[in-house]
Amino acid sequence: MTDAQWDDGMTLKFHGARRLTIEAWNALKNSNGSVVFMSGSAAFNPKPGFAAVAAINAAINALAKAFAEQGIKDGVQVNSVSPGAVMTGRRRAFFESWAPAHNLTVREAINNFPEKAGISRFGTPEEIADLMSYLVSPAAKWMTGASVRMDGGEIKSI
Repeated sequence: MTDAQWDDGMTLKFHGARRLTIEAWNALKNSNGSVVFMSGSAAFNPKPGFAAVAAINAAINALAKAFAEQGIKDGVQVNSVSPGAVMTGRRRAFFESWAPAHNLTVREAINNFPEKAGISRFGTPEEIADLMSYLVSPAAKWMTGASVRMDGGEIKSI
């Protein structure tokens, strides 16, 4: 990837999350609010072709941990969620460009991916939303500084 592509990823995902959290911090303090950063499982299993994605996701997890430490003092809960292979429009678009380059139909690429990734199926956006809902609920109020992976078992490390 080019420097510009790395910079674009940092600007959009990392700096966007950082700036929004800083801007909202006083309101979060006043309401004992919660922040959930969105990372990705690539942070835990970086691959050469997706090094920028992995590095940015790892940086977001570290950023969440740093904000969480300040949040303990300020009464703000901060965590991050690292989803694995969730079927979204963006993932489908990836397969639409990736499959022909690998002599596969889009359907074949989508059908083959879970087995190759060591999972039973793709996750759904609703499953990630349910996790995020839990993280901001009263039941999880003591949970802070955590990076929660939801990846269908794709990452095989502890």
